[in-house]
Parts: sequence; C-alpha cells; structure tokens
Amino acid sequence: MVGVLEIELHFPACRSLKEKRAVLRPITDRVRSRYRVTIAEVAHQELHQRALLEVAAAASAEHVVREELEAVERLIWSSPGLEVVASRLWWPEAT
Repeated sequence: MVGVLEIELHFPACRSLKEKRAVLRPITDRVRSRYRVTIAEVAHQELHQRALLEVAAAASAEHVVREELEAVERLIWSSPGLEVVASRLWWPEAT
C-alpha cells in the first residue's frame, strides 16, 4: 500500500528564496530522519513564500501508512515559521 500526503505551505516572514530554504530545509531533514518516507518540494520552488510538499510512504497495510503520514503532518503543522494552507492524503491507484 502506498499513500501520499500533499501539503501546501505559506512562509509569511520569508522575503527571499534563501530565507524560505532556511525554514524548509530543517523540516524536510527532520522528516527524513524520523520517518521512513520520501519527501520533496514538488511545486512553487521559485516562490519565496509558498511551497508544495509531497510525502510518500509504503507499507503492507493501509493503517500503517496512514499513521506514518499523519505523524509527518503533525510534525509539519508544529514547525515554526510556516502556515499550512492545505493538506490532502491520497492513495495512488496501482497499475
């Protein structure tokens, strides 16, 4: 089972891409070190106050994937310097 968490972020205090990276990088590093997931900024790389992250997890059971992605979402929500604009958990169809 594979699940994807999509999170759109807003960085109200960031005035440059360098400032945005300084807020975003520790979050993605923390997620990678704590959880068995893949995380990437997939959109808005050129904007200094927005980011769209996708986090993917895989396991043999849906509830394991859901728990892992919900834990990642809680960590991101609790991170300083950003606002969560939207989040969505979805399940890609197997091909």
